[in-house]
Amino acid sequence: QVELVESGGGLVQPGGSLRLSCAASGFTLHYYNVAWFRQAPGKEREGVSCITVSDGTTYYSDSVKGRFTISKDNAETTVYLQMNSLKPEDTAVYYCAAKAWVGAAVLLDEYDYWGQGTQVTVSS
Repeated sequence: QVELVESGGGLVQPGGSLRLSCAASGFTLHYYNVAWFRQAPGKEREGVSCITVSDGTTYYSDSVKGRFTISKDNAETTVYLQMNSLKPEDTAVYYCAAKAWVGAAVLLDEYDYWGQGTQVTVSS
């Protein structure tokens, strides 16, 4: 059974850090584009970052560039999103998604697999 499971969300103060994990079960991520999306209440879903696991290329939206870092583990079964200098506007449910892909990292129009989401709340 193919599945993506996010973890690592929580409550953090402004300026703090969190690391989200996206673990794949049932497949490895080597030939996949893995992306992180977020959705805040009343707002549209926003793609914030993605990685092409096979070549390690990455993409970041302007809203998170310089603060967030996407990476993979050596086994290529988990993708991480390190979030630093968090702001209240980063508060959202964060989802990871995956789609088979070869090439430079770009946010794709559709993804085949989605996780269940993890809540990130940035508040004092």
